[in-house]
Amino acid sequence: MEENESSLPNASQQVKKMAYHKVNADQRTQGQYLDSDDLQATALELEWDMEKELEEPGFDHFRLDGAVQHHLGNSQSPDLDLEPIQPSASPKGRFQRLQEDPEYISHYTRQSPKSHRCSFFQILKLFCAALILFIFGIMTGYYAGKKCPSPPASPEPNNPHVYHEILKEIKAENIQQIYRDLLQSPREDDVDAAMKILLQWTSYGLEDVQLVNYSVLLDLPGSSSNTITLKNSGECFYPDGQQCSKVTKTLHNQDLLYSYAAYSAKGTLEAELVDIQYGTIEDLIRIQSTTNVTKKIALLKLGQSPLLYKLSLLEDIGFGGVLLYVDPCDLPKTTDPADKAFMVSLNNGGDPSTPGYASIDGSYRQHRLNLTTLLVQPISAVLAKKLTSVPENRVQKDKCVPLQMSSSDKKIISLSIQSVTTYKTISNVIGYLKGSVFPDRYVIIGSHHSSLNTYGGQEWASSTAIITAFIQALMLKVKRGWRTDRTIVFCSWGGTSFGNIGSYEWAEDLKRVLQRNVVAYVSLHNPVRGNSTLHPIASPSLQQLAAESQSINCVEKTKCPGSNVSSVQTQGDSDYFINRLGVPAVQFSYEDISTSENSSFLSEALFPVHVTRTEELDPSFKLHENIAKFSGHATLQIANEPVLPFNALDIALQIQNSLRVFLREEVDASQLLAVAARLRDTAELFQSDEMRPANDPRERAPIRVRMLNDVLQGLEKSFLVRQAPPGLYRNILYRLDERTSQFSVLLEALEHCKLHQSNETIQAALSEVLNSISSAQVYFKAGLDVFETTLAGKK
Repeated sequence: MEENESSLPNASQQVKKMAYHKVNADQRTQGQYLDSDDLQATALELEWDMEKELEEPGFDHFRLDGAVQHHLGNSQSPDLDLEPIQPSASPKGRFQRLQEDPEYISHYTRQSPKSHRCSFFQILKLFCAALILFIFGIMTGYYAGKKCPSPPASPEPNNPHVYHEILKEIKAENIQQIYRDLLQSPREDDVDAAMKILLQWTSYGLEDVQLVNYSVLLDLPGSSSNTITLKNSGECFYPDGQQCSKVTKTLHNQDLLYSYAAYSAKGTLEAELVDIQYGTIEDLIRIQSTTNVTKKIALLKLGQSPLLYKLSLLEDIGFGGVLLYVDPCDLPKTTDPADKAFMVSLNNGGDPSTPGYASIDGSYRQHRLNLTTLLVQPISAVLAKKLTSVPENRVQKDKCVPLQMSSSDKKIISLSIQSVTTYKTISNVIGYLKGSVFPDRYVIIGSHHSSLNTYGGQEWASSTAIITAFIQALMLKVKRGWRTDRTIVFCSWGGTSFGNIGSYEWAEDLKRVLQRNVVAYVSLHNPVRGNSTLHPIASPSLQQLAAESQSINCVEKTKCPGSNVSSVQTQGDSDYFINRLGVPAVQFSYEDISTSENSSFLSEALFPVHVTRTEELDPSFKLHENIAKFSGHATLQIANEPVLPFNALDIALQIQNSLRVFLREEVDASQLLAVAARLRDTAELFQSDEMRPANDPRERAPIRVRMLNDVLQGLEKSFLVRQAPPGLYRNILYRLDERTSQFSVLLEALEHCKLHQSNETIQAALSEVLNSISSAQVYFKAGLDVFETTLAGKK
């Protein structure tokens, strides 16, 4: 604008106002799909009262291009992107009106434009010109409205009635039909399953559905099964317990071949078998005091802590091999996989040949034959009984007796492992429902499909049927003109059973975009594992939303009461988003009530469960319907609420609770507690002073809401430690399991001190946690400072 525009009469101001709207409209049509940082211009236009803004002193110097170029997207540095636009511009007046300050104009000290005397004829001419423009504008709008009917008005995006209308279209019979359709035709590989899902999603009207392929290094079974031979008797066994010399009609070749540990070391090892139970620190200290474990083979139970963590300890103290099994006493009474071996993956995540970067054309490939020096072989409980020489009748007065070798029993075994590493194509199906207000903010909801084999049963079809039914119900509403505010990204991942490879590669491929744009992740990983109890898991900031979703949408009331939301480590493709991007996540699943507290991390084992298992667990598919509605409600809330439904104070409270449990005499955590107290105070102030007014529609201002959401979106990023032991989360907000409340990295550091008699590890872990909490406190404080600066104006 020219400097002399400040003296233009009112008619010119009307023209200037129309031009402002036109420029903004043009700019909105030029936004890119994956990168829309100019959305603040759209948000500003939603609630600006341009008549009042034009009356503010000093508006004549407001530069439109300056507002457009200013970015408000999320950033690693809170002091950069969270700065408001120029204090001299109109948002300052809006923020003061937000606080209902009747004298907000008096805060401005700019000099008003000089007054000009106008003659009677000049006033008359101006009045006539304004009248002509007014009439012209009305007629133009009238005829334009007749030629171009306005699109149907969408309901309030945060109206619970809208959510109910969508969720009531999710029916158990629809999920069951989709499930059966997915399993109807035989599939040869991962791409076939992905293509079928893509066609389904497209048929329901999802706008943009893509097939994203990656060539990755997989560790697949050899042409024959791995074997375990007892050298004392010369007996040879397959992993499921059958003797090598016998071939029965019940032998499932596919199941037998896939009874292996992907990415294990290959070869043959002959050594003494050592029973180490669950491989806890206490178990290892006890064994080392009596036995030289170098190059021995450990008999290890799955459970209590992550498998990769336990294997790292065994590798560290010198073991050469591992026989892995699940003790029947740790399983619910309703299941009996005692005669079955299982599959595990030793991959911590992603394509092993491209660690830390995407497997795209031209990427450097590291041909890694194995990810550990240990020869690892899963075996059935039947074979474990034979190796421990326990009697068949192990039930004493209705109490299950855990498997354990006699201390005097010495067995020499020969373990032979043969698997083949080869490059295969895995496929992800990615579908987008673009948001109407914030298309550059993504809510991801993810399931997984079968990966190159039928091992692991048909759980993939269960999760895929749920996400497909949600798409079907959602698109019915979208076709009637409604649309979510934020973009929903629907994902069906490939390569999950080999270490979440599909999700890792896609996320590494789009890392820069996802770091800035992803708001939350809703997981549908193996949602119906049992039928006894609902088990919701959520990051601390989403626990209240998870509790609300399950209470509103419970179809079978007897299945829902008493289910507590927790933040514990879980399996599945949410791993990258939680541990690399610091994205809040939520997951609902049904499980069986276990008979043992050692059952945590048993889901790392993939048993050959077949089609009938899912139908037996949930014959009416009502549990599937529940999961679809819980997950759908959480997704809609995050995608539509003007202010993200994240609870900052819950994070601070969980931090304090974790530290209180950790306090011990030998550890000085006073500094940690002081920082945690400051974090709680800042979070409480942030939640009361900034989130409360933003949640009130009468006080809500678009640019303020966008700035607030940018702060909320980065809440959990501060809690990513640089490095964590294998199998443990880098996001320290998640506990190891339901039994422990301490920070996992601190708990592991204490155990490491016991094993190695050194305090160096605990000091390093304490420093990591201290820096995380301090960083979060600074982040919250910076968010508060931004709003205070906006309210007070630049001094």
